[in-house]
Amino acid sequence: MSLWFFICAGCFFMAVFLHFKSVEHMKLLGKYGKERAMKIGKIYGAISGTMELLVLIGLWVSPQPTFVIPISQELAISIFDVSIPLLHLAISLPLTAVGAWFGIEGARTTGWEAAETHSLPKKIITRGVYSIVRHPQYFGWGLVQVGMSILFRAWYSMLFTPVLLVLIYLISKKEEDELIKEFGKEYEDYQKKVPMLIPGLK
Repeated sequence: MSLWFFICAGCFFMAVFLHFKSVEHMKLLGKYGKERAMKIGKIYGAISGTMELLVLIGLWVSPQPTFVIPISQELAISIFDVSIPLLHLAISLPLTAVGAWFGIEGARTTGWEAAETHSLPKKIITRGVYSIVRHPQYFGWGLVQVGMSILFRAWYSMLFTPVLLVLIYLISKKEEDELIKEFGKEYEDYQKKVPMLIPGLK
């Protein structure tokens, strides 16, 4: 019953490994030269980004035990023959909407190609949503993960959330280590001003 969930979870770890490779810009430059390094980095980034998105969806919709917030069993609506408790809907929609906004706004601000392929940035972006949190897309991931797990009542997906949050932190830390190599004190000054993953928490 749960085989697809565990396949998705395993694939997420593979995607994170490729994500790490995609942001090692300086290492790739030293090994392959500028033109080839950019192509290889973009390939790693495109594969890992696509895998991460598909795997997240797989975590939510793969067959697995379901849960219901106890006080919400009586009031429910049916969508495509799936019964969704209204309380689940009321909790999940704001979380998913806010998370999606952070993710989309982060990608729009950096540029869609850079967001998808993790390509070498030309400068540090500190405006817009990047003035609220240093990794808006990953903050958005976390919110959407919780929101969609509640919406689909996906018990294993909800249990996987702490693991996902640790992976998000490790990805963010890896990206920041690489950005410090590329931009030095300029990025360190940005780190001091803007929180890493949780708005308002320095």
